[in-house]
Amino acid sequence: MARPAHPTRREDILDAAREEFNARGFAGARLDDIARKAGISKAAIYLQFESKEAIFRALVTEILEKMLPQIAPSDPGEESAEKLIRQFIAMAFAQFTSRELAFLPRMILGEGQNFPELARFYHDHAILRVMAMIEAMIERGVTRGEFVCAMPQHACRSIVGGIVLAALWRIVLEPVGAAVLDVDSAAQVHADMLLGGLLVRKEADQ
Repeated sequence: MARPAHPTRREDILDAAREEFNARGFAGARLDDIARKAGISKAAIYLQFESKEAIFRALVTEILEKMLPQIAPSDPGEESAEKLIRQFIAMAFAQFTSRELAFLPRMILGEGQNFPELARFYHDHAILRVMAMIEAMIERGVTRGEFVCAMPQHACRSIVGGIVLAALWRIVLEPVGAAVLDVDSAAQVHADMLLGGLLVRKEADQ
């Protein structure tokens, strides 16, 4: 059911677009249906966004601005790198496997080849940004003597890989019959395995 909204309410347009992208994918989502869900005219959408692609970019940007400060605080204080990595993995698993963000793995994995400019935007503004945060956490651990890692840029890819697989499993594979993923347990095991390779072993100090 369409919900009332002021024609200039950007949030209503983005919320409606998220619903349509989740339900129909990017290619299948129509501006007419986004407008209907937002309770406005299609013409009113163009007062805020020049195209469906512009809506997608704005939606990704808004999600990142809300989510990244939660999963990777800019000022970690004296928190250990190990704890920061564990918190990041747990929260990233929870966020990226949520129904709210279901359109992202569907779009990037399923439709990215058909919309290369949007896939590139997601790479440049989301993937690279997240990887830079993880790499900084690993480098922090190395500097503090917690971690041993000669190539943080590759280690961060391993962390991201588990998150991407969890999102793919939950959003794409579970609906077609795959076993239900225990997200919390999967995140903990992923963190244990990765940190087992990063943490300085006690015998190394003896």
